[in-house]
Amino acid sequence: ESNQDKKDEKFNRVDVLAKDSQGALILIEVQYERELDYFHRIAYGGAKLLSNYLKKGEPYGQLKKVVTVHIVYFDLGSGKDYLYKGTTSFQGIYQNDELKLNPAQENLFKTDVVSDIFPQHYLIRIDAYQDEVKNTLDEWVYFLKNSVIKETFKAKNIKKAQRKLDVLKMNPKERQAYDHYLENLSYQKSVFQTARYEGLMEGLKEGIAEGKKEGKIEGEKKGKIETAKNMLKDGFSASQIQKYTGLSIEEIEKLAY
Repeated sequence: ESNQDKKDEKFNRVDVLAKDSQGALILIEVQYERELDYFHRIAYGGAKLLSNYLKKGEPYGQLKKVVTVHIVYFDLGSGKDYLYKGTTSFQGIYQNDELKLNPAQENLFKTDVVSDIFPQHYLIRIDAYQDEVKNTLDEWVYFLKNSVIKETFKAKNIKKAQRKLDVLKMNPKERQAYDHYLENLSYQKSVFQTARYEGLMEGLKEGIAEGKKEGKIEGEKKGKIETAKNMLKDGFSASQIQKYTGLSIEEIEKLAY
C-alpha cells in the first residue's frame, strides 16, 4: 500500500510495483471483488504514484513515467473487448487537432507525444476473455483466467509465473502463512551460510575438501526441516511443503507426527 499523508487519506493497494529499464514505474493490481467506482481507483492509483516519487522542490519535469496494469475478475464497464488501453490527449474543440509538444519539449522530455508524459492505464477484463490464444499476450491472459500453462505457450517468463500467481490468490490466512514461510526461508539461508562456513573451517583444519560439501548439505537439510515444521503449524499441506522445500512426502509426514 502506498503512503498516507493523513490518517483519513485513502490507501492505494499495490500488488506489484516494478521499474523497467528506462526507469518507468509499473503498477500491477489484481482485483477480484466488484467495485462500482473502480475507474476512480485507477485514476487515484496513478496520481498517487506520481506524487510519491516526486521529491519536494523537484521540477515537474522530473516526474516518473507511470504505467498501471489492472487485472479484474469481474464485469467492469460496458464493452466488447477484454484488453483496453487508457491514455491522456488534448483534442482541439474548434479545430479538432491534437495538441503536440514543441521541439524544445520534445528534446527535453525525449518524446514527441503528449500522452507519454501522463500515466498510461492497461485494463484486462478476465471475464470477457473467450480463451482464444492468438499471441503471447493471450497466453498470459489465458493463464490468468484458467491458472493453466499449456506446453505450447512460449511467452517470456510465463513458466515462472505459476507460483507468483498462487501468492496473489491467497486468502489472508494463507498469505500470513506464506509470509511466515518467507521468514523461515531467511532463517534457512542463515543456517546454510553458517554451516557452509563451519564446513569450510573443518575442511581447512583436516585438509579434506569434503568438509565443505558436508557442511553445506547438512545446513540445507536443517533449514528445510525447520521450514517444513513451521509450515505444518501454519496449515500447509504436505504437497505444498514439498513444493517449497524439496523434502519428500515421507519426510514431511514423519515431521507431522
